[in-house]
Amino acid sequence: MKLLRVHVMSASSCGGLLNGFELPLRRPATAEGFEPFCLIGPNGAGKSQFLQVLAEIFQTLFQACVSAEERGKPDSTLLFEIEYEIGVDSPPSPARVRASRKPAEDGGVSPLRIERREDLEWIDCPLEDPATGELLPKRVIAYTSGDNETLSAPFLVSRGAYADAVATQALENPDEETPVPEPRLLLIDYSTHLEVLAANLLLGTARQRRKLLDFAELDDIHSFRCIVQLKPRSGPQKSVKLTNELQQAVERLRLCATSFDYDPKRQLHTFDYLVTEETRKAFAHYWADAFELYTTFHKLGMLNDLAIPRTTRVRFQQQTGERRFATRLPEPQDEDKVFRFERVKFTKRAAGETTSVDYVALSDGEHQQALLLGVMGMLSYPRLLFLLDEPESHFNPQWRVKCISRILELPTSNGARDDGGVGGATEQECLLTTHAPFVPSDLPRERVLVFSKQGEEIVAGRPEIETYGATFDTILNTCFDVLPPISDVARGEIEELQASEDQQAVRDGLDRLGPSVEKGFVADRLRKLEEEGG
Repeated sequence: MKLLRVHVMSASSCGGLLNGFELPLRRPATAEGFEPFCLIGPNGAGKSQFLQVLAEIFQTLFQACVSAEERGKPDSTLLFEIEYEIGVDSPPSPARVRASRKPAEDGGVSPLRIERREDLEWIDCPLEDPATGELLPKRVIAYTSGDNETLSAPFLVSRGAYADAVATQALENPDEETPVPEPRLLLIDYSTHLEVLAANLLLGTARQRRKLLDFAELDDIHSFRCIVQLKPRSGPQKSVKLTNELQQAVERLRLCATSFDYDPKRQLHTFDYLVTEETRKAFAHYWADAFELYTTFHKLGMLNDLAIPRTTRVRFQQQTGERRFATRLPEPQDEDKVFRFERVKFTKRAAGETTSVDYVALSDGEHQQALLLGVMGMLSYPRLLFLLDEPESHFNPQWRVKCISRILELPTSNGARDDGGVGGATEQECLLTTHAPFVPSDLPRERVLVFSKQGEEIVAGRPEIETYGATFDTILNTCFDVLPPISDVARGEIEELQASEDQQAVRDGLDRLGPSVEKGFVADRLRKLEEEGG
């Protein structure tokens, strides 16, 4: 999938900030390989809101065309036009698609419309036709490094609707064999980190596992515990009922466990795993790959919404229905969660000895890098849209410099698989936001979009310079008007020293300054004062 153009006519969910915003991304039939876009600019410039609106556009399309895979209530007031290319099974491929919902002449809203380009004409596609659903991405995956209500809200709406559908089916149709389809909207955040990590380290290839662990100097996952708890310890919530599909998933987790325990009073399943090659073979017997295993973990994890008091969930649904995204659905306490991981440990070899490292000992940056690389490596098939909000925010400078290269080095991102085949990431789309110059320096100018706010209007365009290989100083100056790249307190003192007539004050200030071009200007000022003073 490759985005061509996005026009946001009206979006009440972001307070009208993007009303009238139009962004051309690329020309048709010009994309080759995995080509992420970087959205850069100051806070308040609309970057995260743009990702949110993209998610809401596709949520609207999913609900209309594949309603079983999107039960969340989309924004009925959202007006837009979006154009993209996407791989399809029937020729010609890729298909060029245009989807829109525009203002009507009578002041209302025109019906949702999806069109496909054939020869030189746009042909309407019936929304109820299964072939139209094939013109939509298989998944829209959002990543947020923190509590970003802006981006996560539509995904939480989707997740909550899935949890309610599971509860309803389990209560009203307990013998139903057809699984409740998982949403096409998929949110990856800190609460889902262990779902991604465990799935990759159990069923990822040896090369993928190394990519996830080498940066933290770890050898392998050693052991972990899974908890499935259907009766919360506290609060008035009733027991959670599982569908047949999820009951089978719990049974499979039991069969793969090294040891297990069940407490009928609390309806508490405890599964412990010592990870060996035999453990991996057991999981591989029931799950085809890392993403299928992750999907099982995530389906159980989405049921954690049911551990939140119903009044809270209803209030959140009302607020999101009104497109009020100021609050986030609260995370239930660990002891009340339907599904969670515990006691995750890794092995590390140092000085000829193997030691155990607890998951909680890893830094935020290590968590974030494992999550980002795990998601990108696991989701290797085509027709995906990634929306990544500040994916390198917790990285140290060395890791930030290597962020794009590490993604491109993944065995799926560059199109190569371990078995010699071709991965699907070359047919994916990826948009990521940042406030730092590291990512733009690894991308050409045509795939960098500088967002800014001019009065009440959001504007975005390509930078004036070629960003690929540009110095961080140059990018900071172009995108943030920061020159020189020195913090404000030090810059203020440098300006005072350059204007000072006091030789001793300039000399003392010069001794305090670290190396920079600006320090040379202060030294030049001291030299002139010394010459004038004889």
